[in-house]
Amino acid sequence: MRPKMTEAASMTDPQEPEIDVSVPCRLWEEALPDAQALSRNAAQAVLRAHGWADGPAHGPDLTDVEASIVLADDAFVRGLNRDYRDRDRPTNVLSFPVHGPDQEIPARGGTLAGMPVMLGDVVVAYETAAAEATEEGKTLGDHLCHLVVHGMLHLLGHDHQTPAAAEAMEKLEVDVLASFDIANPYGDGHPAAN
Repeated sequence: MRPKMTEAASMTDPQEPEIDVSVPCRLWEEALPDAQALSRNAAQAVLRAHGWADGPAHGPDLTDVEASIVLADDAFVRGLNRDYRDRDRPTNVLSFPVHGPDQEIPARGGTLAGMPVMLGDVVVAYETAAAEATEEGKTLGDHLCHLVVHGMLHLLGHDHQTPAAAEAMEKLEVDVLASFDIANPYGDGHPAAN
């Protein structure tokens, strides 16, 4: 029997954002059977930390947001990296935000007829992520969570193009990962204090 390849969050809890996780690379599920759940939980944690769960007065709530995560292989990510970034090599994670860097993400009520705000897509490469986890002495699950958090922050408009922006983005990553008791990927290997 072939494993289920896509599972939408709305199927499990209608109060959560719709985070669609596709797993076209079977290596993810062989190495990490809970890869879909880990990815979804990490994405939802970013949205909560970013204040999207604060209700109508503060922008979209979690039910107003949609994003896609693809757990792929290096060949797939290499093709995307080549076609969209002119870099003919795989990388660990790519983000494809719907909204450009100079566009504000629509607030609640700013969508058409109550449609959710589509943030974009995050694509993670198995072989690169697994090799990095091994090199850095991390579990694959912890590293996957970090890469999804990093990618989701890009969808929300964060970048690391300047030292100040990189520092701010890293702090957000560390804070979200600490909520899962995942060690600071930029520090001493211990979870950051909240």
